[in-house]
Amino acid sequence: MSTWARRESWVRTLQLSTIWGLAAAGLLWLPAHAGTVSVVTSFPKELTQAYKVAFEKAHPGIKIEILNKNTVQGMAYVRELPAGQRPEVFWASAPDAFEVLAGQKLLEPVTDLVNKAAPAKVGNYPINDPQGLYLGQALAGYGLMFNTRYLAAHKLPAPKQWAELVKPVYFGHLAMSSPSRSGTTHLTVETLLQGEGWDKGWSQILQIAGNCAAITERSFGVPDGVNNGQFGIGLVIDFFGLAGKYSGFPVEFIYPDVTAVVPANIALMSGAKNAAEARKFIAYTLSSEGQQLLYDPKISRLPILPPEAMGGKAPAGYPNPFEIAKRAKVRFDSDLSEARYNVVSSMFDQTITFRLKDLQTATQAIQQGEVALAKKSSAQSTQATQTTQTTQAAALLRQARETAYAPVVGQRMAGDKDFLALFTANKKDAAVNKQLTGLEDRWNSGAKDQYAKAKALAEQALALLR
Repeated sequence: MSTWARRESWVRTLQLSTIWGLAAAGLLWLPAHAGTVSVVTSFPKELTQAYKVAFEKAHPGIKIEILNKNTVQGMAYVRELPAGQRPEVFWASAPDAFEVLAGQKLLEPVTDLVNKAAPAKVGNYPINDPQGLYLGQALAGYGLMFNTRYLAAHKLPAPKQWAELVKPVYFGHLAMSSPSRSGTTHLTVETLLQGEGWDKGWSQILQIAGNCAAITERSFGVPDGVNNGQFGIGLVIDFFGLAGKYSGFPVEFIYPDVTAVVPANIALMSGAKNAAEARKFIAYTLSSEGQQLLYDPKISRLPILPPEAMGGKAPAGYPNPFEIAKRAKVRFDSDLSEARYNVVSSMFDQTITFRLKDLQTATQAIQQGEVALAKKSSAQSTQATQTTQTTQAAALLRQARETAYAPVVGQRMAGDKDFLALFTANKKDAAVNKQLTGLEDRWNSGAKDQYAKAKALAEQALALLR
């Protein structure tokens, strides 16, 4: 250490000693942290500010500090902090994130704060953790929001199912976020994978992504873009679509058959400074008063309390999550989602987020070839003939589609415990990091090659059809 650095260090030490000495003597006021509840959350400002204002009004001696982070960042943030320095509350939509935090012994039981008026389950899914380590604070489903003016201007049909989004008519009109950047997007992707099966699900996701105009950096970018007409259709959690609708934007939201209804949870962190105050905040969010805040048009979330327990306060036509859960085809498995959380996020980024332009180009080439094939086949059907070129073109396009939309990891590998364990291992370990980096690089370059090959096959087919 240089002489100057030592002097600076000594001065800082002297200053701190003086300050704390004055404080101990009662001659200096220092800001106290007692009574402040820090909340790590991925929720938008419209929601968090409403709860902050309402709670602080009801509890004048307690302040709420909002630390807005996406779910993945929030989990990393609380894991890095030692006991005594952690924030008090974790509040997010992704149930598998809470499973991870619970497994790492970062949550404290809050069973006594459960609102007895809430049902035990929504569909077959428990609203609260059986061990009481996290509690359902709202309910959420996954689906499609679309801008009605945009669809009318572009003469696009309103979609009702995920599978419709692979159609060529929607090319360049969709948007979604990445599961590595958004816990809600991760749940949307995982819902599709569980509803369709791993291989078919990934094929569908790749086709939908190929039709996307953008993969946004944050989940908020999708509803904002649909609300303002930048995108026609967005893959979102329901409250994004409902908030747009009930705030007066020209948007609608629908739940496809392949959907799930699961809790958005709230939890008390272990090693929190102000646990007693935090418990009061958690209890408030679960109370009748706190649940009614969810009906605010800018929030538009689904309460855990059934409509009959909400005193008829729900807006006209407001979705009933318990009815949606009855008809939902997916029985969401949070253990499965947790086990492959990092694999799904990494696969999506390496083959979609970082290769979107290549995927778009391949998708467009395939679609152009299939349009030409349909026209050629229609013309030939009137003559009851099928040329060799047409047959060859059809085979090339099938090959192109199979090449472009095959997942880089198959079903068997996705269920391998040793493979999954690699993605939950300590990345600070040099050997682990090297192995993961090498694998992801191969996925990325493999996707690039797949899309280039698919594009070339589609172009060959198109040449035969001219």
